[in-house]
Amino acid sequence: MIIVVGIGADGWDGLSPTARAWVEAAPVVLGGRRHLDLLPDVPGQRRERWPSPLREGLPDLLASVGTRAVVALASGDPFVSGIGTTLTELLGRDAVQVIPAVSSVALARAGMGWSAESCAVVSVVGRDLSLVRRELAPGRRILVLSSDEHTPRQIAELLLETGYGDSELTVLGDLGGPTASSAAFDKAHILTGRDDDFPPLNVVAVTCVGPHRGGWVAGLPDDAFESDGQLTKRDVRASALARLAPAPGEHLWDVGAGAGSVGIEWMRAHPTCTTTAVEGDADRAQRIGRNAANLGVPGLTVVTGRAPDALAGLRAPDAVFVGGGATVPGVLEACLTALRPGGRIVVHGVTLETERLLADAYREHGGELTRLAVETAAPIGSFTGWTPARAVTQWALWR
Repeated sequence: MIIVVGIGADGWDGLSPTARAWVEAAPVVLGGRRHLDLLPDVPGQRRERWPSPLREGLPDLLASVGTRAVVALASGDPFVSGIGTTLTELLGRDAVQVIPAVSSVALARAGMGWSAESCAVVSVVGRDLSLVRRELAPGRRILVLSSDEHTPRQIAELLLETGYGDSELTVLGDLGGPTASSAAFDKAHILTGRDDDFPPLNVVAVTCVGPHRGGWVAGLPDDAFESDGQLTKRDVRASALARLAPAPGEHLWDVGAGAGSVGIEWMRAHPTCTTTAVEGDADRAQRIGRNAANLGVPGLTVVTGRAPDALAGLRAPDAVFVGGGATVPGVLEACLTALRPGGRIVVHGVTLETERLLADAYREHGGELTRLAVETAAPIGSFTGWTPARAVTQWALWR
């Protein structure tokens, strides 16, 4: 059994008698250096710092401490971007007991007077700052859990870059402790010009002021993506994602990903959605990573390789999109085999060869076969007429 004890910025003095008793009685205490330094001396007690990288090193650390009662220290609420979540995933719920402190999120909301339902929370502790980009919208409130004292300025620079330089920022430091502080800036660019440091423990409250960057409903403008032309266009992309039906926690394979637009929009649908994009062209694979970061989903995984060989060993998908390469022998079969019950697959084709393949798949497996023809208005001399795009044949199956 591991007892996870949350510690606030008020340190040892802020712990409840029950939490103190657990820490003092434990033969082994695990934690970060800052947390371990807050504890009084306990003769004979073994103290170990968290390994780095954490998740990869945890099994060996836990094996080394044996089956004795172990206390692990965490910041605030261990289930708010904390070690409590990691340990529970690794060991199971019955092996972990948590004694939480008040989270920095709750303290920040109290300091700002923001209700829980009125703001988003983004943690960039050990994560890519680009995660903030997904949340940017006029008037939106965001609480960013900072990695260190440099994060507030980095957030301000990101806001300037995205056209949100007029956003209001408040840096809340050492929340719940005797040195708690609050510094407000009415425009993000003011913060970038300051020389003073902020406390390493801080939360940045952002009230967004800036342009509309595109919604979470599928169908971002084509120019939102950097592309060499290999891009699933807006209208057919929206059609594909409607049939792929992203749901929280689900994983997508974006096969023949091109610019990565389908996989990116899948991840924008919910923060827990994930994507593996498979792309054979190295330049395009790098471009997918840039597009993902720019649109707020830097966690998208890019595999440089060609299906079906590149699909071997990948995490099993809940849905698959094949935007290119469907006629390569074995690709369609590998994707169908990987789908679990309830999985969805959508395949696009623009050639007669792919169209024939999809017609055969429709006859064999059923599903839905659709031909999408999109026309847009464009000038014809002094008049206006319709310009047709290349028709796309779409096969969709819900397993």
